[in-house]
Amino acid sequence: MAFLGTLAGIWFSLLIAFIGVFVVLGAAMASSVGSKTTKIEKGSVLLLNLAGEISDRPGSIDIMGALQGIDTEKKGLNEIVGAITNAAADDRIKGIVIDCQGSSAGLAQRQAIVEALNKFKTDAPEKWIYSYGDMYTQGDYYIASVCDSIFLNPIGQVDIHGLSSTTMYFKNLMDKLGIEAQVVKVGTYKSAVEPFLLDKMSDASREQQQLFLDNIWKSVTSQIAEGRKVTPDTINAWADGFTFADATTTYIDNKMVDALAYRHEFDAKIMALTDKKKAEDIPYVEPATYCKDKDVNKKGNGKGANIAVLYATGDITDTEGDGIVASKLVPEILDLADDEDVDGLIMYVNSGGGSAFASEQIWEALEQFKSLTGKPFYVSMSDYAASGGYYISCGADKIFAQPTTLTGSIGIFGIIPNAHKLITEKIGVTTGTVKTNTNGNFPSLMEPMTEAQKAAMQSYVERGYDLFTSRCAEGRGMSQNSIKMIAEGRVWDGSEALKLGLVDAIGGLDTAIAEMAKELNVETYTISEYPTLKPKWYDALVEAGAEIKAGMVKDELGECADLYETIKRVKGMSTLQCRMDFITVSL
Repeated sequence: MAFLGTLAGIWFSLLIAFIGVFVVLGAAMASSVGSKTTKIEKGSVLLLNLAGEISDRPGSIDIMGALQGIDTEKKGLNEIVGAITNAAADDRIKGIVIDCQGSSAGLAQRQAIVEALNKFKTDAPEKWIYSYGDMYTQGDYYIASVCDSIFLNPIGQVDIHGLSSTTMYFKNLMDKLGIEAQVVKVGTYKSAVEPFLLDKMSDASREQQQLFLDNIWKSVTSQIAEGRKVTPDTINAWADGFTFADATTTYIDNKMVDALAYRHEFDAKIMALTDKKKAEDIPYVEPATYCKDKDVNKKGNGKGANIAVLYATGDITDTEGDGIVASKLVPEILDLADDEDVDGLIMYVNSGGGSAFASEQIWEALEQFKSLTGKPFYVSMSDYAASGGYYISCGADKIFAQPTTLTGSIGIFGIIPNAHKLITEKIGVTTGTVKTNTNGNFPSLMEPMTEAQKAAMQSYVERGYDLFTSRCAEGRGMSQNSIKMIAEGRVWDGSEALKLGLVDAIGGLDTAIAEMAKELNVETYTISEYPTLKPKWYDALVEAGAEIKAGMVKDELGECADLYETIKRVKGMSTLQCRMDFITVSL
């Protein structure tokens, strides 16, 4: 009876949750319909609310957040940057307020916002940028450092601590479970497989991570130092201390912030700047709303050229997934090749790679675009464009990366689990196999590979590596041997990649667009984004179910949730992988 009662309780909870989902969806759709027409009054303030997740493009409704009364939509980096850039010349916008509440974003994404804010200051020196926060996370502070003035709650915090990356190793766990990871790979630095083979970080992995972390932090500290008018050594002194524990008055003394103010006091300052009597009357406009009023994808009259921006973000898979799915992206690329209205193509890449087969199909489709059209093809790299992410990028006429971009990782591996001990010794299940040929049941989870099978797999991986490096050599105009010298699966930051010839220039998507406009010899143009975003209500419902499940898993597993997600990703991998390490570097 207790079991049935628990089961009934679970079903009732799910029913209530889904009723809530439908209510949220209905409200969000109604809100969306009602906000299609916007009016931005003169003297408005662009409000950049740094809370929740910032994705490359506007995300679907965040059901779990909406149910908790938090943000209902993931903010799009393209809208944020577009709004900031266009607001500089918009006489309706008086200034920018950045409300720092602890956002989640990648390093290159934050760098793109910083660049847009710096350009705003250059293009509109008469306008102002202020930020306010109760507690500045390091990532939000990086963005806020551009501001004319940084305001902090009198009992708030600023947390500056530097960068780190942590890798989880599963070898001991797998030994206890009786599972062996049978790995074949090419590349000394291809450490994506190390968590399944080792119980600690290899010297090669530590070497590459230390280099790109140092380079990325150098880039970040130099930009913060420039914004705050201090030296990079000062920033490092902050990071080596415990700034979160410092008295807020010291933040002013060391130039970390400009003023201490409660929120109502900050509101009063903005009220004075906008000639308003009440805080609720301040004419704030958020980037998403601004973009509904002004077409930020047009430069001038937009008639000079049509530049297509193709978003390739997430894991690379063959036919399924919510990232870069080859079976969907390849037709999209070929359609762009047939579109006579497209004058040039920029592929925006934010991916750590995935299926080697899918990467090759996408690479070939892009080669088709080049050969069939003769039109320029650029790549703009975001946080990651590594392994398979670099594979699909290497054929571009020009490659742009941020200093904080992680790229390269030119290498290939394959993993075939052997669960013989788990099944036979741990669980006590035995099997009987009948086959017509020696390798009739290969690959098998029930028994280890033979020496002949290992040799065949190694040959298969090496052939894939040879193809990968040849594609890179062809695309970069280098010899294959030169590529192999900087390949070996090694991950490089954008600055090092520029020195090595893996990328052509430092800069974000705006830089790539500006350079393509120069090549097309136009001063006015229109940006067309692909794939087009046409979310349906049932897509949101499916995603909501996935989010509810993910939330439950995270609540139950706690710190082990990352382990669960990693194993889940490995389970869904195709045999041959062009994938970088499971590394997350965030501010």
